Amino acid sequence: MRFGFGILKLSPEAFWAMTPREIAAVFPAFSAFDGGSGIGVPSRGCVAALMRRFPD
Repeated sequence: MRFGFGILKLSPEAFWAMTPREIAAVFPAFSAFDGGSGIGVPSRGCVAALMRRFPD
């Protein structure tokens, strides 16, 4: 809940509508930025990998 409300800034409705799988899918995007703390700017390689994974 801390991650959903505090980091993702989700509304209660959006948080409770998400499945555990959807929430778990977001974790790697935040932990890849700077060794796991989720704070900072993503590296060029991280952005390129995300663009390949999510081309839309």
